[in-house]
Amino acid sequence: MKWRPDLRAFASYNFPTYFIRHSNYTLRVDPNVSPALDSQFRVVPGLANASSVSLESINFPGYFIRKNASNGIVLAQFDGTTTFNQDATFNLVAGWADSSKVSFQSYSAPTYYIRHYNYVLRAEVINASSTATVKSDATFTRTNY
Repeated sequence: MKWRPDLRAFASYNFPTYFIRHSNYTLRVDPNVSPALDSQFRVVPGLANASSVSLESINFPGYFIRKNASNGIVLAQFDGTTTFNQDATFNLVAGWADSSKVSFQSYSAPTYYIRHYNYVLRAEVINASSTATVKSDATFTRTNY
């Protein structure tokens, strides 16, 4: 596939061979993702704020990564509601563990960031006093393809 600037995969900072991927509509980090398209996302202007981003699945067009009511990170079909738009929008900020990488700050709950725990993604409060492990779990490397 020809490289396009809006298509990305995201590797875990502390498990660099593990990529964000969807599996049964749950987001997680795994190595050797198969099919590879499960780990590839179109980065689009945020559904709630164009200066932020939303991540649309490549192999499930119209499905976006979003924070759900229990702070899980899931792949859900766009429904056009204000709540969906806000929960599927993230601010890309300097990585908590490495400022040259990225962290995903929730638009709808700005003290919450995407992190992996036991390889499953969730939104958790992260701040300066969070542990180094938590900060690493919330840091990702962008990969173009």
